[in-house]
Amino acid sequence: IIGAGKASALMAKEIESILGKHITAGHVVVKYGHSCELKHIKVTEAGHPIPDNNSVMAAGKILEIANKASANDIVICLLSGWGSALLADCPDGITLAEIIILNNLLLKTGADIKEINTVRKHLSKVKGGQLAKAVYPATLIGLILSDVVGDSIDVIVSGPTAHDSTIYEDAMTVLTKYNLLHEVPLSMIKYLKKGIEEL
Repeated sequence: IIGAGKASALMAKEIESILGKHITAGHVVVKYGHSCELKHIKVTEAGHPIPDNNSVMAAGKILEIANKASANDIVICLLSGWGSALLADCPDGITLAEIIILNNLLLKTGADIKEINTVRKHLSKVKGGQLAKAVYPATLIGLILSDVVGDSIDVIVSGPTAHDSTIYEDAMTVLTKYNLLHEVPLSMIKYLKKGIEEL
């Protein structure tokens, strides 16, 4: 059982009541103050709307569980609102301090959540369907909640288990639109440009 979001611990509690000792590994990450007591699943509290060390640590633990899953396993992923900052990682050459700078800049622009998450997806190794790739060849079941009616699955928690219809160029377009190309750390611009070149 893996997951992220403000409701993921309570979702995990319900899963525990159904599956109990059949759960062989589990980790979810919630906002500070949104935890609950679980028997079989580890809970980490982390920062929102700005990620922190706990966000990165929890994402690492969740990816570790995903990567260990075999073809004989079923992985249930519990996702709910507020999860993008909670499930944060640092792709090659990018630091947590730079991820924090990016998030602060994006939140101040007035960009909508789809635009913000488009950038987040392409500066991550877990968002934008990449958690689902890590789970393969295990069977993946996603239980996803949103407090926004009609929210697209690939937007909630930046779509770690959903197909990503955006590309690296879309992330650059968002940064250009809000005049952030010269404000975000250079390592991120290089990372996005490399992604564009490799398509």
